Amino acid sequence: MEKAYWLYAISPLHVGAGRGVGYIDLPVVREKTTNWPYIPGSAVKGVIADHFGATEKSRRENFELAAAFGLSSGENDTEAGAASGSLVFSDASVVCLPIRSFYGTFAWITSPMALKRLRAPHKPKDISASPANDEVFTLAGNAITSKEGADAKVYFEDIDLAAKDDAALQKWGSFLAGEAFAGDEGWQKIFKERFAVVNDDLFTFFCETGTEVNARIRIEDNTKTVAEGALWYEEYLPVETILAGVIWCDKVYGGSEDKPTAEQLMEKFCDSKKPLDLQIGGKATTGKGRVRCMFSEEAKQ
Repeated sequence: MEKAYWLYAISPLHVGAGRGVGYIDLPVVREKTTNWPYIPGSAVKGVIADHFGATEKSRRENFELAAAFGLSSGENDTEAGAASGSLVFSDASVVCLPIRSFYGTFAWITSPMALKRLRAPHKPKDISASPANDEVFTLAGNAITSKEGADAKVYFEDIDLAAKDDAALQKWGSFLAGEAFAGDEGWQKIFKERFAVVNDDLFTFFCETGTEVNARIRIEDNTKTVAEGALWYEEYLPVETILAGVIWCDKVYGGSEDKPTAEQLMEKFCDSKKPLDLQIGGKATTGKGRVRCMFSEEAKQ
């Protein structure tokens, strides 16, 4: 049994990769092959377990929590199977990255490869063509182009692109808006007005340069001045970033005869009618890492 899950960044999001080797001291974690940002499935599973109060003590008292999220260690044969946890979370890959736009304030951009890699039930077919390096595909009636017709342009950061309407994107715009902003018609409209598809290479460029980088300092308690050497740079995924991954449950571990089924675990902890407000990554006390987690409407066998 499988469902897609969606993460929408309400505040800047930092899931770190440790110490960086470039000018960014604390970079976000990135995929090895694409260099696109992502959120590890282990991080998502951990914060969802915490949301449902799945402490080690509560898991030993509630087999449903143990079956879903596992135990740190099994003390007997019955617990040994539950140690793994039955819900499996894939990494959350970036689907739409918010980029500053001269018109419309900002745009949600994606690429043909990002859409092709997306695993979600009933997603539309891949777009028929890929934009050229100097082109961007948009929806009719959008808010990010300078004008209509052959001379239409969009301006993302310091890059200008020729805008082309693509009817095939209408299904993609409606699908992504419905998944990322389920039940909110106002935000669905805002998304579709600012949805755009760029070339894979340009999307990679924006994934590498379009993140938020903040300078941080540490103050000495006594002097109230910057501590010597205490200046560093942190990288964040910007507000409005949309990521997606997959949750599945093939088998419920543990030896209890009345153990819940895979369907029951998915319904309880991955309910499409109940979005979760979570905090993922570092800097929680400064308001960072707030995300809304949504689950796809339909699961597939």
